[in-house]
Amino acid sequence: MKALLDACVLYPTVLREILIGVARAELYTPLWSDRILEEWARATVKFGPGAEEIARGEVAALKAAFPGSSVPVRAGLQARLWLPDPDDIHVLAAAVAGGAEVIVTFNAQDFPRATLAEEGLKRVDPDQFLLYMQALQPETVARAVEAVRETAERLSGEPQPLRALLKRARLPRLGKALAP
Repeated sequence: MKALLDACVLYPTVLREILIGVARAELYTPLWSDRILEEWARATVKFGPGAEEIARGEVAALKAAFPGSSVPVRAGLQARLWLPDPDDIHVLAAAVAGGAEVIVTFNAQDFPRATLAEEGLKRVDPDQFLLYMQALQPETVARAVEAVRETAERLSGEPQPLRALLKRARLPRLGKALAP
């Protein structure tokens, strides 16, 4: 399965690391465009000096780890597409150009299901997407999530209970499935 990851799901570190961990396990192929990655890097500016540089390093590492995941988008493709928010058309265009089956996003309002269906796409929030992956390969998803939890614990120096961590990452249903 090919899944286009919107900037809003790449920006939060824990969520991104779980999504990428599952992709590294080859449960799906992640897709994005250079513009999506740029939006992610620019969004970190609010964290203060140095945050954008760190994000740009993470973008470079992601591009190196998944060299075929950056989707070039032709201008003509964007011109024929429509979404309620014209600023999101580039996301839909990248999904179409990359042959994605789903767009993983929190932004339900600007990606109407009927419009996406016309392009053979579905919209899913990351919690729903990861629950689907978990149903297919429970051990693989659990390992990816546990690796992120362990890293968060090591970096914070504090215990990171799984359900609380996943709730903060906006993955409450996955948290409930993995730590009932």
